[in-house]
Amino acid sequence: MPNRLDKVNELIKHVVAEIIERELSLKAGVFITVAKVDTTPDLRYTRVFVSIFPEKEIDYVIKSLKKEIYRIQGVLNKKLSMRPLPRIEFKIDLTESKADEIEKLLKEI
Repeated sequence: MPNRLDKVNELIKHVVAEIIERELSLKAGVFITVAKVDTTPDLRYTRVFVSIFPEKEIDYVIKSLKKEIYRIQGVLNKKLSMRPLPRIEFKIDLTESKADEIEKLLKEI
């Protein structure tokens, strides 16, 4: 049975993904996916891990997210009916690129 923190993480993941899709206008061909959300047990902070394709656009996307973080936070706060409202911080999820690297190394062996 999922605990409260798991439910909060899932809710925030869904809402932030929706906000990014609707509110953030990125240049053509750049895709961003919310991979994971990690909220502190006191519900004050949330790390939102995003994966970006193509990887060469990571800097561009991070700049866009930093520029729009207050607007994203504001929309999130309006959609969440909980207290305290966690402050979001964006992090890059490199799991997929690391998996690709490992796969290439294994093929070489």
